[in-house]
Amino acid sequence: MADKEALRHGPLGASCAHLCVDMQKLFDTGSPWETPWLKRVLPVVEQLAAAHPEASIFTRFLPVARPGEGQGTWRRYYERWSEMTLEALPPEAVELVAPLQRFVPPGVVVDKKVYSPWEGTGLDALLRARGIDSLVISGAETDVCVLAAVLGAVDRGYRVVVPVDAICSSSDASHDALLELYTRRFGQQVETAPAETILAAWR
Repeated sequence: MADKEALRHGPLGASCAHLCVDMQKLFDTGSPWETPWLKRVLPVVEQLAAAHPEASIFTRFLPVARPGEGQGTWRRYYERWSEMTLEALPPEAVELVAPLQRFVPPGVVVDKKVYSPWEGTGLDALLRARGIDSLVISGAETDVCVLAAVLGAVDRGYRVVVPVDAICSSSDASHDALLELYTRRFGQQVETAPAETILAAWR
């Protein structure tokens, strides 16, 4: 599995950014979309953000305003989850969980309407403008929005490093399967390691 001593492709540097995916109140305790592991990995995500706050980018998943909106199958999705539309939620539900809010600024927030942070957000242009070619990707959920972030980054040629102790899912089985996918099927393009190893390699 993950190399506990060093990153396979060497150290990280100034061209690396931390992409933190959807660590929001929307997925915290008490929400219909609660991800139970979120609180478990939050201290590790905080460590990553604290080490490089100016290089941290936080995505937020924004539901549609009301049922009936959304394109194609997203319309049906929000008919099922009508209580998770913006008109039904308190405004603070889409905010980052409280411990991460202190990193913005200097970190920035990118809002998205689908699983992928690469669609309609300007994320790629933002990263290219900053000279970023490597991403440490943390957040929720391993098998949904983190997966979309990882595969989109791979498609765009970024070096991708996944901290195995800073991602979470509401499904243990899917989480484990995705770690296997990252390490075995995408082993040439995705590196996995504990956050401690990543931070030691990112100076």
